[in-house]
This record gives sequence, structure tokens and C-alpha cells, in this order.
Amino acid sequence: MRPLAIFDIDGTLVDSRASIFRAATEAARAIGAPEPEYDRVRKIVGLSLDEAMRTLEPDLDEPTLAAFVAGFRASFARMHAEGYQEPLYDGALDHLWRLHRDGWRLALATGQNRKGVARNLAREGWADLFISSHCADDGPGKPDPSMLLAALRTCDARPEYAVMIGDTAHDARMAGNAGIAAVGVSWGFHTVEEQRAEGVRHVATDFPDLEAALAAFQQTHRLPELS
Repeated sequence: MRPLAIFDIDGTLVDSRASIFRAATEAARAIGAPEPEYDRVRKIVGLSLDEAMRTLEPDLDEPTLAAFVAGFRASFARMHAEGYQEPLYDGALDHLWRLHRDGWRLALATGQNRKGVARNLAREGWADLFISSHCADDGPGKPDPSMLLAALRTCDARPEYAVMIGDTAHDARMAGNAGIAAVGVSWGFHTVEEQRAEGVRHVATDFPDLEAALAAFQQTHRLPELS
């Protein structure tokens, strides 16, 4: 059976650190809240937007929370209307194509909404790579396993032949809840230690390292504990 690699987007394939922090900062200003520190913002990335903003500012009443969420969305809309596009991490697209050529099936599981997923799938080459995409608009967000279970069904894959690749503890917990392997990456939002605390055996330091870990999984259906 061909293995299935399920990728997160933000912090794994796409460098959205600047845009997410800017949107959170502008949303906080819009409701008169203190501007959040980056270290607080990075920890909520990967959650569905409502849950992320509630975690970032847990004391807000519901109307103010709704305005906070709306302000975040509005900031992103302005950035993209001005032509901004979050850059891919160096080597990401080549890595995806190598996996595709090596027989992997590819899917997406992200905390973005469906509009954000569509914007990313419009990137050159992406629509030809991914069999399916699953996001926070489809049901419960991370770390609930629903997105991964949907990916397994859509791609007709068995859990033991699937790997979740992400940069956060939320990705790792989701993979554990779905009963599939998880591999982390060190260049996104959560630290290596935060991911290891959720049981991630291997946190890749770059795309060649990630490729080696996935090649080992493809051969043995186990992830090596390399770093």
C-alpha cells in the first residue's frame, strides 16, 4: 500500500509567522486589548481560529471575542488584498514533488479555513500534489482527530501507513488521537521540546532530514528516532 503523508500548512510548508503575528496584533488593537507578545501568539497557531483567539485572550466576553476573531480575519483579508502571499519555506515544494515521485500520497490537515486552503491550493503545482485537504471549517479542529480520520477515509489509507507532518504540539496530539505516526519540524511555531513533550519521536531539522525520516517510514512503517 502506498503510504500517506498528511501535511500541516502554517509553520510546516508555509512561513506565516509574520502574517499571523501581524493579524493578531492588529486584531488586539481593534478591540483595545494589549498587543500580544509573539511567544503567546505562536503557541495558538494550528488551532481553529475561534479556539485560538479564545486561548490567546481567555477573559473576553463573547461579543468582544467575536470582534477579536473578526479583526483577525479582516487583517488577513487586507494583507491578501494588497497582494501579500506567505512564502513557502525553502525546499518545501521540491520536497513535496520528491515524495510524490517516490510513491507517497499527499493530503493537507490545517487549522486554516477553507478560503485559506483554497488560496494555498492555487499555488503553482499544489493542486496536482494533494489528493485531499481538511481544515477547521470541516468540523472539529486540532487536536480532535476528525481531520485525519477524514483524510484516511478520502485517501483509502490505513492508519499504520500514514504520517502526520506538522510543527506544533497540536499536530502531534491530533495524530496520537487518530492513531497515526507523527513527525515534527523544527522551523515553525512550536519548539522541539514542546513537540517532544507530546510524544513526537523525530523532529526534522530541515527538509533533507524530513525526507530521510519519511523514507525510513516508507520502508519499515516506523519513524526513526534520529533527532
